[in-house]
Amino acid sequence: MANNTRIPDVAIKRLPIYLRVLRELQEEEVEIVSSAELSERTGFSSEQIRKDLAYFGAFGTRGVGYRTDLLSRRIMKILGLDRVVRVAVVGAGNLGTALARYNLRRYPELEIAAVFDNDWDKIGKRIEDLEILPMEDLPRVVAERGITMGIIAVPPRAANEVARQLVAAGIRAILNFSPVKLNVEDGVHVHNIDLSIELQSLPVEQN
Repeated sequence: MANNTRIPDVAIKRLPIYLRVLRELQEEEVEIVSSAELSERTGFSSEQIRKDLAYFGAFGTRGVGYRTDLLSRRIMKILGLDRVVRVAVVGAGNLGTALARYNLRRYPELEIAAVFDNDWDKIGKRIEDLEILPMEDLPRVVAERGITMGIIAVPPRAANEVARQLVAAGIRAILNFSPVKLNVEDGVHVHNIDLSIELQSLPVEQN
């Protein structure tokens, strides 16, 4: 990192957006991109983008721009995505099943390594090549498969208990799709995704 200044959480949360755009540019065979072009694609100002990236060091060349391949690799390293991250999905309902089936070929650094549920009507069935496992197997499977991230896709009443079990198994990064605040210990990183809010934020054309 460039200095000892505390990096705002909002700056870190914008990095995956920059990464997504950089990947799109690489697919379009764009080798150099300016902060102005990144601004057009992300909706953030050029100044904001330059400031965010400056927290982590010097990436571009003044008057030229950023190499898309180099900046993409650097952001992946900052986010810890320069290695395979194995993920456990807890909850094999509609949302959990969709997440487990999600096409991650564009994101080879992420691997859905296990799916868990407490419904014995679902346990033993398969989602693609993954067998749905009982929650009692969570600690063993997390350790055996090197899982470091958990996705919670369960009803709100069960979310905190699932979070507790994930943390007890050694998970320190949780993506929470359940619309409830998780009570976790310090050092556990939680990112909440409220689908109702996300849907409401979408612009809808009026007839």
